[in-house]
Amino acid sequence: MQQQLENYIDVNKKLIYDELVQHLDKMPIPNQLKESMLYSTEAGGKRLRPILLIASFESYSDDKKFVLSTAAALEMIHTYSLIHDDLPAMDNDDYRRGKPTNHRIFDEATAILAGDALLTYSFEIISNDPLLTDQQKVVLLKMLAQASGPKGMVAGQILDMEAENHAVSLEQLEEIHARKTGELIKFAITAGAYIGGASTEQLEYLGEFADYLGLIFQVQDDILDVTGDPEKLGKPVGSDEGNHKSTYPKLLGIEGAIKKKEQYVEKAKTALQQAMADDSYLMGLTDYFSKRDS
Repeated sequence: MQQQLENYIDVNKKLIYDELVQHLDKMPIPNQLKESMLYSTEAGGKRLRPILLIASFESYSDDKKFVLSTAAALEMIHTYSLIHDDLPAMDNDDYRRGKPTNHRIFDEATAILAGDALLTYSFEIISNDPLLTDQQKVVLLKMLAQASGPKGMVAGQILDMEAENHAVSLEQLEEIHARKTGELIKFAITAGAYIGGASTEQLEYLGEFADYLGLIFQVQDDILDVTGDPEKLGKPVGSDEGNHKSTYPKLLGIEGAIKKKEQYVEKAKTALQQAMADDSYLMGLTDYFSKRDS
């Protein structure tokens, strides 16, 4: 099963990469901007969010061509957020995915504009998708705007910054990461299933599943920042401590963080069973999120 899951991830990573390049290559835009956008989208990464979107769709339907543009749009928004996160005014990181960060290769202004361009272009991609109905486009655009905007990822980012140098409770930490990390993961899960024809009840359970999956991802991210291998991570460890971030290991200790993650995994799998999607790649991807080393 593990090899089957890894093959599934590899196949879909290539599909997503090809879709990203196809959309970006054809744009008649200034070379500096295009190069900066391509630099970060081609930098590798796990592509977990768009893979989750595809897996969620395939839990209820087939022919993944119907979700490839939406998956690419989601990855563009994730990439924009990383470009901006790495800026000196934010986390001030020099490396991302084993390569110099965007603003180190180009400059801060270009990196900001490349992020802006990826964000806005993502909505254009969905609105131009010939395989989606007009109703699907409206629903997806609203979902993506909410997930990535001031009530979602951006809210989580500001809450994360405000929590620096402050002690926060577990509930506050969960809220930060439910927004900063979890909202785009929730979009991936619910958007894929929505396009695939899942029922309203199934979408509700999948939303619950996605909430826990986002927390699983973040707990493991926090753990890896303490115990991970810098070569596998593609960036130095200890950056959270250096930036005075609130993290699960800092709040609960490493063993406590691992125990909390295991609780999230159990609850995520229960919700997945209730959504009648437990016999799908989403189940294997839950364990993959929990045990990843990069």
